Amino acid sequence: MSADLTPVLGESRALEACRAAVDGARAAGADEAEAFLTGRAGSWTRFAEDRISQPQDITEWQLMVRASVGGRSARIATTDLAAAREAGARAATRARVLTEVAGPLPVLPAPAAAPALPPLGADVLWAEDTAGWDVGARVGTARTASSAARAAGGSAFGVLGQAVGEVAVVTADGSTRYAAGTEALGSLTVRVGDGTSHWVDLDRRLGVLAVDAAVATTVEEAVRGQGRRELPAGRYDVVFGPLATGGLLEGFESFGFSGDAVADGVGAVATRQGERVAPASVDVADDPRARRGLPFPFDLEGTPSSRVPLLDHGVVGGAVTDRASAARAGLAATGHAHIAREETPHPTPSSLTMAAGDASTAELLAGVERGVYVQRLWYLRVVDPVATTLTGGSRDACFLVEDGRLAGALAPARFTESVFGALSRVDAIGRDVLAQPLPNVWNGAVTAPAVRVRGFRFGPHGSPPPTPTPTPTPARG
Repeated sequence: MSADLTPVLGESRALEACRAAVDGARAAGADEAEAFLTGRAGSWTRFAEDRISQPQDITEWQLMVRASVGGRSARIATTDLAAAREAGARAATRARVLTEVAGPLPVLPAPAAAPALPPLGADVLWAEDTAGWDVGARVGTARTASSAARAAGGSAFGVLGQAVGEVAVVTADGSTRYAAGTEALGSLTVRVGDGTSHWVDLDRRLGVLAVDAAVATTVEEAVRGQGRRELPAGRYDVVFGPLATGGLLEGFESFGFSGDAVADGVGAVATRQGERVAPASVDVADDPRARRGLPFPFDLEGTPSSRVPLLDHGVVGGAVTDRASAARAGLAATGHAHIAREETPHPTPSSLTMAAGDASTAELLAGVERGVYVQRLWYLRVVDPVATTLTGGSRDACFLVEDGRLAGALAPARFTESVFGALSRVDAIGRDVLAQPLPNVWNGAVTAPAVRVRGFRFGPHGSPPPTPTPTPTPARG
């Protein structure tokens, strides 16, 4: 590992804290106990217009211990590693009180055995170019972006950062897991007049981000995005950029692709497994072992994380699970345990991926006689998880498409659409992908290509279906 970037705690200290917490819980009478520690050390360079607005060096960690007494569990989290043993004892005490007050619960059976997986190589988790991306290099890139935007008559805003994340686990049977990985993140918004463009990408490897090329493209798109017009309500053939496609995939968490949903008999996997909902080219999975994005070998319970096909070449596939939901649903544990602030523990997709195709963006556009290009989506909310209905809006570099070419710039437009419905109308997929963070998911990322969707509706819910034929504004730049 490079001396420029090292884990905040390291394997020995992180596992020592987890063991102390488990020992404290068992000494206090826990029937079983387990603990995990997550840590991150990073350095970020935030910039706005012509100045570095907020240089940040952040070091953080959290230890969480779960103790079980009489089938009831309690969790305690702390950042005070010297008090790890005490945290374990407190968790055991809480679990015992819960059992005394509410009575014991039957212990869930162990989940089905997970398939054996080969280890992730060190080169998959750790990249020296990311570890060496120091503040001087990041400031230089920020200045390049600011200068390019200023030369185009606009301004640039963004963040460039490097980090190392680590996870340590001591399981209920005493097994240990530890891994650490680098993270490179780039995010840039350029504004020129009323035109804007946005780019974001992240990966273990800095070189994959192609930051210099992204800066040039983002400035060019912001220049071209001036002179926005409103988009009349109606159905359009749409080319979604990689960030927009990723936004559509974020809704999969709510569509019933979890062991909890299967156990409760609701959602896509419980009610539609094996049903074709999209063409075979649409291949969506949760793949914590995929090279692109933020691969990681195990979850917060220490279970090896495996690839789970969600839409297996267009067919509704399987569910992600943690140990509890796997036991409830009669499934194998897939290594997708998740816990975040203000949430109860549950399994969730953490490495959403859609397989790329072979088309360039120009080729995707060439198949659209009259339609729309959408760079990204925002304010996304699930309206109906059963129908996979999502509402939100387009944002930044969005354009009319006329005769296979970008035409006039468009203002943001609202939509309410079924994600499965949109994916069923995909007829071409791009070869280039971008990865973006999954909100509130540890080590979470969604990686997706551009796609072409026929008949996507923009406008208020229930708007009339006829396709409008607006006259495009000549493109600038």
